[in-house]
Amino acid sequence: MAEAPVARQAPNEGADRVSMSTILFSIRHLIGALLFASLAVSARAEPVKPYKDALFRYSKLLQEADGGDFRVVDYQELRDINERDQIPERRVKRAYVSLGVKSVQVNETLGFGERGLDVTRVGPDRGAAFTVIFIHGRGGDRRLGANDFAFGGNFNRLKNLAVVNGGTYYAPSVRSFDAAGVADVSALIRFAAERSGGGPVILSCASMGSFICWGIARQEAAVSALGGMMIMGGPADPDFRKSAAYRARLPILFSHGSRDSVYPAESQVALYRSLRSKAYPVRFVLFETGSHGTPIRMTDWREALNWILDR
Repeated sequence: MAEAPVARQAPNEGADRVSMSTILFSIRHLIGALLFASLAVSARAEPVKPYKDALFRYSKLLQEADGGDFRVVDYQELRDINERDQIPERRVKRAYVSLGVKSVQVNETLGFGERGLDVTRVGPDRGAAFTVIFIHGRGGDRRLGANDFAFGGNFNRLKNLAVVNGGTYYAPSVRSFDAAGVADVSALIRFAAERSGGGPVILSCASMGSFICWGIARQEAAVSALGGMMIMGGPADPDFRKSAAYRARLPILFSHGSRDSVYPAESQVALYRSLRSKAYPVRFVLFETGSHGTPIRMTDWREALNWILDR
């Protein structure tokens, strides 16, 4: 039926039509929002399933506060290095590694602009349920994050956790810890997010590599593609609360050795306390008597990833 001419409308008919139009517009937007929310939920990674948890879980908690978000973990060099490694600090005992994961491990160079980025990738290059990117410290390259036998086998466990849970792991060679290095990693983050179809990306930075994490925290485009960050034995960022990551409330997990002589734990604990006071999503794991490299060896990847993925 054709609409009646405007001249014949009753005095309140125009208002009724405007109201109906507004209601239909609101309904369409509500449906769109619900569909978007359902897609976001469906894209959210499932909890990471156990993998050799009996060997890698924290042995003993010495202190726990803030509802479990601040923990002090017992660390003993004799037990956690000498009894765990076949050759201390060089080769872990065979029980800690599963080498079948190497069948899905490749070295490749990704082309981002005029610069290529060398990476070791473990897992599929598309459709990952989640992605983990590990940034090494000074003097390292992609081989550090791909080493199966060093650091107590912790990287081998991370590889296996990624693969058995449908995820992907990247260990890039970062050429510098300045703006150029940040740009390279930012491109990798966006690349991984796109290839996964929007799955969460977790950026983990160790030691001096943490400068990359803090640089990424200031880039809104990279932050929007991240699900969380991990800072392992790195420096604190006193200006973090001015960053895009802070505004987005990007979850951050810190792990640190209490006797770190390179980057003192006290500075990182102070940053944690500052963020915690603002109800920011943050967690801290302190390894009592641990040194600078302890977080790389001892951080429980499964627990860390599940905490981030659950935020």
